[in-house]
Amino acid sequence: MNKATDMAATLKEMMDAFPVDTKSMEEAYKNSLALTEKLSHAAIEAADKSSEISQKWTKDTLAKLAEMSKAKAEPADYAQAMSDYVSAQADVATENMAAFAEVAKKLQMETFDLMMAASQDFSRAAGTAYKKSSTDTGSAVKKAAAAV
Repeated sequence: MNKATDMAATLKEMMDAFPVDTKSMEEAYKNSLALTEKLSHAAIEAADKSSEISQKWTKDTLAKLAEMSKAKAEPADYAQAMSDYVSAQADVATENMAAFAEVAKKLQMETFDLMMAASQDFSRAAGTAYKKSSTDTGSAVKKAAAAV
């Protein structure tokens, strides 16, 4: 009668024959965490700067609204106050949108730099791991061939 093959034992023997370098996996995980931390820091910094711009814009708008809402002696003064307010808001909007664009540009450049550095690190690590893996696999194949 044929004996059933224990697949778990066979797979375990096969995995033992081809060692896995867990150190490189741990290093990749640590590098991934470091990259995530740097990207998060850049995003939080950009969000903080954006909120500062928004807060300043709101305060300026409210101050101008308070000025515009003051009682005037002549009806024409209301039209002039409204015109001055709208003109000032157009200028302020342009300045603030430029400030937001600078924040976005800075974040984009930081992200690009971080991703390029990570890509270079990954390429170096992958090359090293590939060479080590090739050597280890070659050795394991030779051992397996000699055992047969």
